[in-house]
Amino acid sequence: MKVLIVTESCFGNTSRVADAVAAGLRSAGAEVTVVEAAAEPALDGVDLLLVGAPTHNMGLPGPASRRQAATKGASPASTGVAEWLDRLPTGFGGRAATFDTVTGTGFFSGSAAKAIQKRLRRHGVAVVARQSFVVTSTEGPLADGELDRAELWAAGLA
Repeated sequence: MKVLIVTESCFGNTSRVADAVAAGLRSAGAEVTVVEAAAEPALDGVDLLLVGAPTHNMGLPGPASRRQAATKGASPASTGVAEWLDRLPTGFGGRAATFDTVTGTGFFSGSAAKAIQKRLRRHGVAVVARQSFVVTSTEGPLADGELDRAELWAAGLA
C-alpha cells in the first residue's frame, strides 16, 4: 500500500505526530512518504492519503495565524494544508484520514482535522478516520503518550 502523509507544522509538534504515524504505517507494511503541504505533493499512485495540521483559531492555519505563530518563535511555511486542499484536484480514488494537534479537547477547542475532513469530502474523497493529538501548550510539547497513540492509530489504518 502506498501512503502519502501531507502535513503542516509550525512548532514541530504536528511533524512529530506525522513521523509517528508514518512509523505505525510502516510497521504494517506500508510504503510511506511524508511531505510538507507547501511542497504541493501530487497524489499519483497513492492508496491512502493522510493530512495533518495544527489547530489554529479552532480550525486550519491561515496566513494570519501563521504570522501570529511566528511571533511566538515558530517557523511556519508561507502556505500550508488549507492552500494545498484548495488546489486539490477532484477524482482522487483512494481513502483518506485526517489528524491534528490541539491544545485541548471539547467543543470549544476546534479541530483542524475536522476542517480537513470537510474539505476533502467536498472534493469527493472518502475520509475513513479522524484523530486529534494533544499538545500541552501552543508551543508544545506533545502530551505524554501521544506519539505512541499516533503510531498505534496509524497501524490500524493500514
